[in-house]
Amino acid sequence: MATTDRQATTLALAHALSAAERGLAVIPLSRTKLPALRSPHRDDPATPNRCHGACGRLGHGVYDASTDPVRIRRMFAAAPHATGYGIACGLLPHHLIGIDLDTKTGTDASAALREIALRHLFTIPATVVVRTPSGGRHLWLSGPPDVVVPNSASRLAPGIDVRGAGGYLVGPGSRTDHGTYTAAPGTAHLPPAACPPALLRILLPPPRPHHPTPSSAGGHGQGLVQFVLAAHAGQRNTRLFWAACRAYEDGIGPALVDPLVRAALGTGLSEREARATIASAARLTGHTP
Repeated sequence: MATTDRQATTLALAHALSAAERGLAVIPLSRTKLPALRSPHRDDPATPNRCHGACGRLGHGVYDASTDPVRIRRMFAAAPHATGYGIACGLLPHHLIGIDLDTKTGTDASAALREIALRHLFTIPATVVVRTPSGGRHLWLSGPPDVVVPNSASRLAPGIDVRGAGGYLVGPGSRTDHGTYTAAPGTAHLPPAACPPALLRILLPPPRPHHPTPSSAGGHGQGLVQFVLAAHAGQRNTRLFWAACRAYEDGIGPALVDPLVRAALGTGLSEREARATIASAARLTGHTP
């Protein structure tokens, strides 16, 4: 059994490195499809639960995801029982969005997606399709660089889950307790297809109504700025867009533009990129940039 596990880990690493060559950021997964590295803060209750890797140690789940082969090998070396790998969604260059069509709910998720497509007048383009051990399918789509698609479960329809920013998909070739994930024939070589605009619109939640109080800009605004400052390469636009959306929804967007721009500059974005991303967040939330 130990030899089999070592072979599974070696094979998972090979698949993960291959995915990284295509620009897909990866992490090692256990047989239960969970991140294989334990949190470094598990025995430290004084440390915030949402460090997101700012401490520099491994064990922050999808926030460890990388395309760097040296870092990937380091993660797998620290996770000798990994038998699979996860692909982070929402990151450069593909800004991956995963549509998870489940079969365990007793409903036909594929039929439900076809009905949604007919109702909203879009078609699913040819793209990567990954078959799950339970008979479900994962569709890989590419999102715009300045739009953050959130994770959701059965919001579109029963049995349809969405993997967006902060989520991950189990990569093809991964072995789990229930079987192996495989790419559907004829799709492994395809790039993730662009998400149809009509589908993208229904994947995004409506802006949250909010009535700000005079004190709401202080602590919350600083927290959003710190969230941007903690971004790693590949997360900078995504984090900036998310923070700007929250700022505009909370009524502090205009006051936070310059602090967010300065934070983005500190992560390596140009001022032009930062202001364009914030302007996109303003438009998405119904505000004038």
